[in-house]
Amino acid sequence: MGFQAEKRVVREYYEALDNAELEGITAVLKQYTVADYTWRAFHPFHLQTSAEVVSKLFWQPFRNAVRHIQRRLDVFFAGDNFIDDSGSVWVCSMGHLMGLFDAPWLGIQPTGKMIMLRYAEFHKIVDGKIAETAFYFDIPHLMVQAGYAPFPGQAGAHMVQPGPAARDALLFEDADPVEGQKTMDVMHKMISYLGQWNSGLPLEEELALSWHDDMIWWGPAGIGATYTIGRYAQQHSGPFRAGLSERSGTGHIARIAEGNCGGFFGWPNFKAKATGGYLGLPSNDKLCEFRVIDVYRREGNKLKENWVFIDMLHFFNQQGVDILARTTRIQTELSD
Repeated sequence: MGFQAEKRVVREYYEALDNAELEGITAVLKQYTVADYTWRAFHPFHLQTSAEVVSKLFWQPFRNAVRHIQRRLDVFFAGDNFIDDSGSVWVCSMGHLMGLFDAPWLGIQPTGKMIMLRYAEFHKIVDGKIAETAFYFDIPHLMVQAGYAPFPGQAGAHMVQPGPAARDALLFEDADPVEGQKTMDVMHKMISYLGQWNSGLPLEEELALSWHDDMIWWGPAGIGATYTIGRYAQQHSGPFRAGLSERSGTGHIARIAEGNCGGFFGWPNFKAKATGGYLGLPSNDKLCEFRVIDVYRREGNKLKENWVFIDMLHFFNQQGVDILARTTRIQTELSD
């Protein structure tokens, strides 16, 4: 069967969008999307159901602020949606949108220097059009590049994150379906253990069931990147479990795999309470959503790399903390 038609739609859409002038962006979105288009994005953009609104709310202001855009693509693959009984096809891409930060955006002041917005995106393709998009992007990661400190207590490393070490994740040609099934199988195995927090094993032993010892977890700003099972347990997974409780089950809208690449997203993926004061928050009893995209690279029969996009701004907002407004205000006050 293959996914060439769906991949072609997304590649042509990117080409048109990335080369459009500001006044032409709305027309591009309308050309490539269905009339009842659904667009899911991180705070402060959330859920939108109009291509014109998406253009005016996100794309035009962003492109006005970050100019001479280049799409630095690291991952591109497609697959049948495991979650959808009707067999929908989704295309996933991941990388950075690079440009010159020349005008304010969301209260973040420009640097006049190159900057990268880290992103991952899932597109549902129906009859040659994009019917749904999940576009998750790490705004705090961009803020750090611009000189802000939205999460000064971050445990993991901050860096502009590279793509897969093997440099083999741009699947413009369709991959062997057998390899995609292997990736789906190991994702399911990982979700059955890690996604429920109830394996009964010590954390590092649990992780070793589905992850290589020298795994790399490319986490969002606020958590950061970690390397090896031991440091991942110490710098993210352990504190994550200790700081949160009453986690719901895992829920996804799309879960796909092709070749050695796989990924999924939810709206939300799960809910939990920050009863342990996660990331410096006061302990509380609020049940909060986690909106997440995960992109994976499999090596052999285990997962080797994981790029993770969590809407940290939305998570903190649910706790009554507006990281975006607070950080940009502090920066403005310091510079006055």
